[in-house]
Amino acid sequence: MHEVTLNDVDVTRQTMDMRYLVIVRHAKASPPLPMGLDFDRPLSGRGRRQCKQLRAWARDAESLGRFGPVTALVSSAVRTSETFELGFDGTDFVADRTFERSIYAGTREVTGEDLLQALRDIDPMTTSLMIVGHNPSVHDLMFVLAREVPEELRTQSFALGGAYVLALPDGEMLQAQRYEVVASYIPDQKERKIAASP
Repeated sequence: MHEVTLNDVDVTRQTMDMRYLVIVRHAKASPPLPMGLDFDRPLSGRGRRQCKQLRAWARDAESLGRFGPVTALVSSAVRTSETFELGFDGTDFVADRTFERSIYAGTREVTGEDLLQALRDIDPMTTSLMIVGHNPSVHDLMFVLAREVPEELRTQSFALGGAYVLALPDGEMLQAQRYEVVASYIPDQKERKIAASP
């Protein structure tokens, strides 16, 4: 597992006048059952373990927890709902949540722009935001919003159970513009450190 803060100095300085967008891909799901629906796939044992790590980070005020409280938008598919419930629900990290079927990509293409609009629809502008969704939509959202897309997302898929944090100016509605990626949390990878930017 790894937890990376890309710019510790800026995050600390900006906490008072910033809010954040946390983009999460659901944790590892079980394969579909014969004749079963993709929408109904639950988390696997590995996915549940990933959620345990996400929850620990979300409850830690020195880790992911420092970017809350969030208003969460969660795909209502079983694997995304379980990721939210096991990883985040009932913690101080979450102020409010909305479950939304329209951001599930199983029956139609859902783009990063679609996710952006869905986030704008629930944005109270008084909390940070979080989305728990699916690939490739969350991957696409990173390319829509990140000022500099992290190297691993330029060469690989969005990690299962992974979370990336973007800094948003306080008091401004989320827009189709570029935001700085300030931290990432990937449950299955060994911890690695990235030097803070000067």
